[in-house]
Amino acid sequence: MGGTLLNALTVLIGSTIGLLIGNRLPARIQESVITGLGLMTLYIGFSNGLKTGNAIIPLLSLVIGVIIGELLRLDMQLERLAGWLEARFSARRGSNGAQGGEADAAGDRRARFIQGFVTASLVFCVGPLTFLGSMQDGMGLDVGFQQLAIKSVLDGFSSMAFAASLGIGVLFSVLAVLGIQGGLALIGSVAGVFMTTPMLDEMTATGGLILIGLGLVLLDIKKPRIANFLPALILAPLIVAVATAVGINIYPNI
Repeated sequence: MGGTLLNALTVLIGSTIGLLIGNRLPARIQESVITGLGLMTLYIGFSNGLKTGNAIIPLLSLVIGVIIGELLRLDMQLERLAGWLEARFSARRGSNGAQGGEADAAGDRRARFIQGFVTASLVFCVGPLTFLGSMQDGMGLDVGFQQLAIKSVLDGFSSMAFAASLGIGVLFSVLAVLGIQGGLALIGSVAGVFMTTPMLDEMTATGGLILIGLGLVLLDIKKPRIANFLPALILAPLIVAVATAVGINIYPNI
């Protein structure tokens, strides 16, 4: 849970700074910071990717996983969820009924708060770092905390930019970070009882490759549909478990 608490703290701090500075943070500084974070994400991705004992496992996990993700259109499902939430809250805003200037102002403030909360919550709580990092952090693995630390820095700067433009609702997205990542950490603490070292290594390596994809997005080199690769995180340890159960040696050189 340490990584989740750190993530919540950085969102809180970043949002507060964003509210204080408004939109005065130059775009070029934001761009340079994101580039630096992208480079660091690539480094961590490569480091984790090398933890595999058999490259075929993360390869199969990614290929099969992304086929599943594309068939399910996970990326579009997430976009639809965001659209549904925004439409629902917009409908609620419209049903309030404006009566005078004060009512209009109050409605605008409420709408801005909701937009900031919903937008930031979706950005902070959907992605490979959220799932992989939170679960591994719940397992007590240093790599999980490391990944959430990277995510914390990313979210800290993102929350600063969001809060500067969308207002105080972004600050309250910390509740979503605590709830969703905390739940994933709890799942990880339970799953960790059944996870062997090879299963963890291959999940970490597969997650590292997904992190490389995320780094490419941050560097604006390529924009893979990262959400569609998420099933690979489940398949990697599952492949190891199945191979072990049927007596296949996944590390032939050992």
